[in-house]
Amino acid sequence: MSRQFLAEGLELSGGDYSIVAVVAVVALAALVVGYFLLKEVLAAGQGTSKMQEIAKAVQEGAAAYLKRQRNTLAIFGVVVFLLLLALPAEDVGERIGRSVFFLIGAGFSFAIGYLGMWLATQANLRVAAASREEGGREKATRVAFRTGGAVGMATVGLGLFGAAIVVLAYAGQAPKVLEGFGFGAALIAMFMRVGGGIFTKAADVGADLVGKVEQGIPEDDPRNAATIADNVGDNVGDCAGMAADLFESYAVTLVAALILGSVAFGTKGLLFPLIVPAIGVITAVIGVYITKAKSTESGLTTINKSFYISALISAVLCTIAAFVFLPGSFAGFGDSFAGTEGNPAVIATFAVIIGIVLAGIILWLTGYFTGTEYKPVKDVGKSSETGAATVILSGLSVGFESAVYTAIVIGGAVFGAYLLGGTVALFAVALAGTGLLTTVGVIVAMDTFGPVSDNAQGIAEMSGDVDEKAAQTLTELDAVGNTTKAITKGIAIATAVLAATALFGSYQDSIKQALQDVFAKGGDPNSVPKSFIDNIVTPNTLVGVLLGAAVVFLFSGLAINAVSRAAGAVVYEVRRQFREIAGIMEGTARPEYGKVVDIVTRDSLRELATPGLLAVFAPIAVGFGLGTGALAGYLAGAIATGTLMAVFLANSGGAWDNAKKLVEDGNHGGKGSPGHEATVIGDTVGDPFKDTAGPAINPLIKVMNLVSLLIAPAIVQFSVGPDASAGLRIAIAVVAVLVIAVAIVVSKRRGTQIADTPSDTPAGATAS
Repeated sequence: MSRQFLAEGLELSGGDYSIVAVVAVVALAALVVGYFLLKEVLAAGQGTSKMQEIAKAVQEGAAAYLKRQRNTLAIFGVVVFLLLLALPAEDVGERIGRSVFFLIGAGFSFAIGYLGMWLATQANLRVAAASREEGGREKATRVAFRTGGAVGMATVGLGLFGAAIVVLAYAGQAPKVLEGFGFGAALIAMFMRVGGGIFTKAADVGADLVGKVEQGIPEDDPRNAATIADNVGDNVGDCAGMAADLFESYAVTLVAALILGSVAFGTKGLLFPLIVPAIGVITAVIGVYITKAKSTESGLTTINKSFYISALISAVLCTIAAFVFLPGSFAGFGDSFAGTEGNPAVIATFAVIIGIVLAGIILWLTGYFTGTEYKPVKDVGKSSETGAATVILSGLSVGFESAVYTAIVIGGAVFGAYLLGGTVALFAVALAGTGLLTTVGVIVAMDTFGPVSDNAQGIAEMSGDVDEKAAQTLTELDAVGNTTKAITKGIAIATAVLAATALFGSYQDSIKQALQDVFAKGGDPNSVPKSFIDNIVTPNTLVGVLLGAAVVFLFSGLAINAVSRAAGAVVYEVRRQFREIAGIMEGTARPEYGKVVDIVTRDSLRELATPGLLAVFAPIAVGFGLGTGALAGYLAGAIATGTLMAVFLANSGGAWDNAKKLVEDGNHGGKGSPGHEATVIGDTVGDPFKDTAGPAINPLIKVMNLVSLLIAPAIVQFSVGPDASAGLRIAIAVVAVLVIAVAIVVSKRRGTQIADTPSDTPAGATAS
């Protein structure tokens, strides 16, 4: 089906507009429900004046960081907006719409991240306060999960509303305009993920290494100058970063489904992917409101039960919707399906169910490899009896093994949907992604639960205003939160693979259509260079695969190295304060918390550029330099390697973190023992794994796929036909390579400058 058909032949009837309008109303209803959940959270008690003082410091630090990050990203957003305006499009309206909705998608992504941060910094205080009340465990769980529910409703509401508005405004052109919307959401999410991840883990690692290991004081001891920065980081990284990440997963998966659906089913294919996540809004509300902690079961069991119930309801309602909205055979949807066997309602139903089941399996699988009650984490904890080296080795083993099983499950879901779809295989894969989207509202709630509980424990420990029972409640919730965070990372990477696979198909269609357009203008088919033929057996495609895999490794290395540099600066500063400020250890002097916050804010923001430039310019360099076949291989290599790497990093880090919790609960020597010190070291290694590099790979994959989709017509235009210009094409590739090279060199030099700062280096220490 040609792009011309999409632009002019695909028209919405009055009934179609009514369906989209209902979807938009459902999206707005989600925002209303989120508002009421927010009000409920803010109505909870705020504890003692000491708790409020600590919470206020965290709130101010998080808000200041995101304000500075917003200013940094605004400049980058304007540049990309102008570049999008320069890319080819069918007409001026499509070009402007794509660029404007890039800004809207970016704005929505940042808004979701900011809301997640702001509400989490309000809720952590209230969770700590609730733990002190009668029935504290149940009340604290409720406040923490309702906080996540409010953010989840905002995520699904804005994502669905944005897509519905594009369809209402652009109809047949909506798929192309939605590319801009998804790209904006993914790009900002990647920046927030990287920046927030560097901030939170630099503070966390620095606080642990000096406080726990060197000084032997608790994790959130107020004598540690990095504690406020650590608590701020939980919110700008785990809340703001992950909320934006899950929003862009939602948006990009919708984009892929709408693009392929419009090709497969015409108008009905454009509308059905909106109906499925609209059903997800309803089931998310159910999932949030039925989550009620009981004294007879663990918090994780309660949350998982709510997830599975809401997922089951989604499967039933989506089945009904498919048979109501997609009756008949494929032959009824256009000439392209004449003679095709099969019922679209059946295929759509099973594709959506595959996505829902995938979410459930990943929830269980990730919980098994990162939960304190299962063998993998128990084995990591036991290894602490023989030192830090064995803790690290066992954690790496857990990460590697879990990545294989998760990849097999995701691959099975993709292949199952592909086989199921027949001639509309890629649309079936995209529908599996929308099925997974029905769980996003609850998934966001599960994710936010983690940092809120972590911060609540920190506030309680720093204030000293909770009794032993309340402290135990918060410790339990923190451990549950570690697992729920790991689960959401696994599901986020699953959405990335499903969306990227669907976008991969869109990329191929875009290349074919661009070639047809060139030939229609008088281009010679024989002029197409061999390097630009999309054939998997050609050497240039293999080179692309290798480059795509390499970029994932480079991106991960840059993110982890950034944490290492920033954490080193934190270590030096905290050591300096312990050494130079008399009375800190005795509790008679107050540490200079603000200096550590300033360090991690400065370092995390200046580290944003290099990973971001790599994600945007690497596909440009490969596509313009080596051709469309190599770029296809590049995307395949990035998707495959990114899937394994993201799961490995997330689950090994989660296993180390919960192994530390296991020891702190009194196992293998308990707090202060050599085993505890070993697990703290393992946890500090895992921190940038699970909260910086790992989760940032998810938006990275989608950013690179969307960049490739956007530049594909230009690559073809400069390669074949009347407008071909080998010199211009190679020049663009060279400039892209130079931008990446300069960014990496600057990043490497920056590390030396930080390490050599004399005021940061204590006597006897060696800068590195």
